[in-house]
Amino acid sequence: MSALKKLAGETVIYGVPSILGRFLNWWLTPLYAWMFMPEEFGILSNILAYVAFFQVILTYGMETSYFRFAGRSENPEKVFSTSVVSLGITSIAFVGLVIGFSQNIAGWISYEGHQNYIIWMGITVALDALCSIPFAKLRLQSKPMRFAVLKSVNIALSIVLNVFWIYLCPKLLASNPDSIVRFVYNKDIGIGYAFLSYLIAAFVTLLLFIPDFRIKKSDFDGSLLKQMLKYGWPILVIGVAGMVNLNIDKILLPKLIDVNPIRELGIYSASGKLAILMALFIQAFRFSFEPFLFSHYKNEDSKKVYAVIMKYFVILGLIIFLGVMFYMDILKYFIGSTESGYHEGIKVVPWLLMGNLLLGIFYTQSLWYKLTDQTHFGARFAIVGAIITIVLNIVFIPYFGYMACGYAFFAASLVMTISSYLVGQKYFPVKYDLKRIAAYFLVATSLYLIEINLVFNDKIVRICFNTLLLMVFFAFIWIKEKSDLRGLFTFKGK
Repeated sequence: MSALKKLAGETVIYGVPSILGRFLNWWLTPLYAWMFMPEEFGILSNILAYVAFFQVILTYGMETSYFRFAGRSENPEKVFSTSVVSLGITSIAFVGLVIGFSQNIAGWISYEGHQNYIIWMGITVALDALCSIPFAKLRLQSKPMRFAVLKSVNIALSIVLNVFWIYLCPKLLASNPDSIVRFVYNKDIGIGYAFLSYLIAAFVTLLLFIPDFRIKKSDFDGSLLKQMLKYGWPILVIGVAGMVNLNIDKILLPKLIDVNPIRELGIYSASGKLAILMALFIQAFRFSFEPFLFSHYKNEDSKKVYAVIMKYFVILGLIIFLGVMFYMDILKYFIGSTESGYHEGIKVVPWLLMGNLLLGIFYTQSLWYKLTDQTHFGARFAIVGAIITIVLNIVFIPYFGYMACGYAFFAASLVMTISSYLVGQKYFPVKYDLKRIAAYFLVATSLYLIEINLVFNDKIVRICFNTLLLMVFFAFIWIKEKSDLRGLFTFKGK
């Protein structure tokens, strides 16, 4: 097997568990939405937003640093041991602080009486940080099957435990109050069982890595650690900026509105799950596009191929946008019943969908600074996006509630995309078919505006009409692309 084929095969094995895991976790949304009211869903979303930040902070770029130094070192075990010891010390210190100040933290984020949630997720983040380097080691040593198995165990266990505690246990106790289930289930924990499920899954993953934690005292190298920290801190900055763009709204929203803040967060977060369909598409696309990017860029026709890929990425993204919005009468039940109150937030979904699509275009454009070794531009764009997100959320949430979160995400994604394009044309010019891309955006937007301005009392009639509108978009694509579709995969490198 050639090196390229090996790379492609291992990329599939490494990437599929992450994409599949995110997709399967997405299916926990209806479980939470149908079993809990928005107030409890809001608690889950708020705490997981904090978790996302601390997952980045607690690894502080060490995973990337490990790849960089272990890949070039004559003694990769020393790099492994140094990384693990560093993460071990910071993770233990973090858990100690979380436990010691759990009551204060719970009060600060308005969860008095639920400090157990804080402790459970604090330990979970620490365990995930400790496991990050063993997972990286498996990738460096080309052991994709063990990597995939351990990732899958973690994902499957968290999902099974969620379903068991949140859905099965209440059902079993309702039919048989004296069931043995009463010894492992307490209804007062409620949404806390989601946190407990993640904790147990992380702990089991750590146990499976125990054989890998064979560390000698002599393998720790303080001077090496300083080099790794110096190399990794820009990765930390980029990671934190990225988390700001994706999650700061779920932290700021409860702090900036006065009436039912956690309920509003629950409605917004649940509605946002409908936009994750676009995010999943983008993640799957990046999973296949990035390896292709680096293997194809030396070919003479590479820029032409990139331009074509961008055009079809936009087409697929717009199809997802229209598909979600046109069939919202069906998809909305993914986030609970009409009586639950979650459906109030559907109006923010188009902004989140379009923001995700723009973010996907930004990621697709990122080829220029990756290929020209100017990744510092990626950090700059991410920081600009983070600043826009924070400022717009702080200014407008008090006036527009969670709608401001959607507006801010869309605006930040738009600015990042335009900035990346303008700068990229200077360093790595690609002739994207902007006229045709703009035409697709215009037609898709026009069809969406037609849909929201025509009122049908009968849902079946509305769905049939929306299907007709979607067919119009497909027809427009076919008219424009029928000659190009046949040649889409005919570019050959020389």
